[in-house]
Amino acid sequence: MKHLTILVPNGENNLSSIVGVYKIFNRANAIYASKGFKAVFKIELVGTSQKVGFYDDLFTVKPHKKVSEIKKTDFIIIPSLNHNFDSAVHENKEIINWIAKQYRLGAEVASICTGAFLLATTGLLDGKKCSTHWSAVSIFKQRFPGIHLQPDQLITDENRIYTNGGAYSFLNLILYLIEKFYDRETALLCSKIFQIDVSRSHQSEFMIFNGQKNHDDGAILEAQEYLEKYFQEKISIASLSSKLHITRRNFDRRFIKATGITPLDYLQRVKIEAAKKQLENYPKTVTEVMYTVGYNDAKAFRDVFSRITGLSPVDYKLKYNKFSNSVLS
Repeated sequence: MKHLTILVPNGENNLSSIVGVYKIFNRANAIYASKGFKAVFKIELVGTSQKVGFYDDLFTVKPHKKVSEIKKTDFIIIPSLNHNFDSAVHENKEIINWIAKQYRLGAEVASICTGAFLLATTGLLDGKKCSTHWSAVSIFKQRFPGIHLQPDQLITDENRIYTNGGAYSFLNLILYLIEKFYDRETALLCSKIFQIDVSRSHQSEFMIFNGQKNHDDGAILEAQEYLEKYFQEKISIASLSSKLHITRRNFDRRFIKATGITPLDYLQRVKIEAAKKQLENYPKTVTEVMYTVGYNDAKAFRDVFSRITGLSPVDYKLKYNKFSNSVLS
């Protein structure tokens, strides 16, 4: 039997990602046993403290063991953290070193949501793909530029390391791992028992675009504000850079450095975010929304919308619009 370590880091973490992983893997073991097979994993909660409190100690988790007692494990799962990443890293240095050591000994490692920050601090993700919650993308890119962040992906899998997107998308990661270590039949049965949609593969449709403004480039901040205010108009990026007295090449370079994306991509994301809100909340046709956010070419609008959200405008409206009887085209 293999050993599965579910980490319980110090500090305020996401309790659901600990309890959910523990519960679903235990059910997978039970399903496997009911078919006459041995349980795949011995599952233990492991940390460095005797107990860890959650939500002002309203709930408490008592790990089975301390990491110092686990000389070798086969699989490690890092739960989601709160957003005080500096504190999380400072309080869990022993766990971070232990993860790196166990990986070198052959263990596989998975991080849930913002648990990717703890995993990234080990250095194991350097040069590899990674996903995390869409709201933490900017700060992750700033802190770990050597990691190939995949913000749209729900799950990444590379060299015995797995990461996933935000919040309850960890349920899809757990099903992915159960299919890998048990079998597809067990994974599908778990999906039915816990009513988890197995078809999800991206978090794009859930992303809310808020331009990265945590930088000190005043001219680029001015450009961002201009794009957000006048996105419905026909905007020339070249004219905007000229207006700010910056050469186009230097403008693009500074914009990417400050925001992580190009000025054109920024403008497109502002437009699409506005389109999403209208498709969600108003009984407008897709064509009406297209014109409202400054597009005149239906194919161009559809292509950009699909690239950013993972859904066509019509499919997005069908899924999220509250006016169920509204016209779709």
